[in-house]
Amino acid sequence: MHVLVLFAHPHRASFTGELADAFCEGLREAGHSLEFADLYQEGFNPLLDGGQFRLETAMDSESPRPEDVQAEQVRLERAEGLVFIYPFWWSDVPALLKGWFDRVWTYGYAYAYVEDRSRTTRLKARKALALCPAGHTDEKLDALGLREAHHRVMVEDRLLGVGIPEARLELLGGLSGNPPDVRQRILERAHALGAGF
Repeated sequence: MHVLVLFAHPHRASFTGELADAFCEGLREAGHSLEFADLYQEGFNPLLDGGQFRLETAMDSESPRPEDVQAEQVRLERAEGLVFIYPFWWSDVPALLKGWFDRVWTYGYAYAYVEDRSRTTRLKARKALALCPAGHTDEKLDALGLREAHHRVMVEDRLLGVGIPEARLELLGGLSGNPPDVRQRILERAHALGAGF
């Protein structure tokens, strides 16, 4: 399977970067090919401007989109699997990744409505994973309802909601204070997820 890994952290040399490396190593060991997209390093512009907003709200699937958005969609065309790796900040994805969805999940590409008001998509990915480390412990993420809330937004709306048949969230908690045993457990989990993707 060819997998597009979208990495959203301002520092590649971070724990989230180590997690991405462990995941990608597992992917390669399992025989998958991958393309690694570092959205911060590439300088992706996350701001949906007035012109693109008007295109989206017009719901005209034939309207041309900005060149950088088209380039992201070309990259998506090659992907059978999608993996989003990012830190869990303020109960969601980093702003850059939220802007990526705002701009790249365009009408007529990620979704469109057909006559009976059901949705259709041009996305080819059959499988997606959101993989993110968090400072809160797993117990606190569950007690506050953050895991469930993020699952609803990231998986049910952003991924399954646009027609990707299989999607899941791995929200890996416990990093506050940087405990070495938790770091190691999370890196091992990331590797296993790559190997089993």
